[in-house]
Amino acid sequence: MSLALIFAGQGAQKVGMGNSLVANSPAAQALYNEADATLGWSLKRVSFEGPEAELTQTKVCQPALYVHGMALLAALKELKPDVVKPTTVFGLSLGEVTACAAAGVFDFATGLKIVAERGRLMQEACESTVGSMAAVIGEERSTVQALCSEYGIEAANFNAPGQIIISGEKAKVEQAVLGAKEKGMKKVIPLNVAGAYHSRLMEPARLAFENYLKTIPFNEPKLRVLTNTTGQFVTDAASIKHALVKQVVSAVLWEDCMRTAAASGISEFWELGPGGVLAGLARRTDKAWVTKSFSEFSDLSA
Repeated sequence: MSLALIFAGQGAQKVGMGNSLVANSPAAQALYNEADATLGWSLKRVSFEGPEAELTQTKVCQPALYVHGMALLAALKELKPDVVKPTTVFGLSLGEVTACAAAGVFDFATGLKIVAERGRLMQEACESTVGSMAAVIGEERSTVQALCSEYGIEAANFNAPGQIIISGEKAKVEQAVLGAKEKGMKKVIPLNVAGAYHSRLMEPARLAFENYLKTIPFNEPKLRVLTNTTGQFVTDAASIKHALVKQVVSAVLWEDCMRTAAASGISEFWELGPGGVLAGLARRTDKAWVTKSFSEFSDLSA
């Protein structure tokens, strides 16, 4: 088996995530304790108890999902040390930071600080702009790209065939949704999000994040890493840092990442994160791919 680990992105979070890991895995418990000490606030409390409105904040859910993903990996290695031997890692948007930590590009605490700063800067960018996003279902890439060009917005996520997210100024996204329906696009759904992620409206966050990362040393990856920015492998520390910065304003080429991994010989994908979102996208892309989802402790021994 050639194994890839894939890590969840923002939007997958749910109140209670990780509670069973801490209750049953000393390795996971140690990471959650380290996270609380590193952050200076109780990520455990918000993750396990909510409220949902607090967990959903960008500056909270990004570190919460990072810690959950790393805790799942730690618990899996604790339970199945002879089985958990991935060759490749990647993640959806913020999950790319988790993947880099899993590949040894930086240690757990450094990755947590990176993702906390990323979330804080992106929330600031959301609060200083009026952005929105919408999902376009069942259309070709070229059709959606033409729609974005017409209304001055951007394609933010290419998640799977026929599932593309558009992003930009709220008024322009609203106009694009109406225009899409006039063009006969049957399913265009406005999303309840805080801002226009993976668009030019995130440029202030990208610039500040770039400056922040300048002071942080990155190691060469111990596993193969795919980046959302190109859908291809990034093989050295400098390229990974550049990709993490660019990713803040770039489209997430998730379908491309999955296809590149499969073409490189990956025979099984293990999703580490809540909700099984990435497994669902995999099934939509290619039903022949073998995908397992791990979210809570009961999933680990299945």
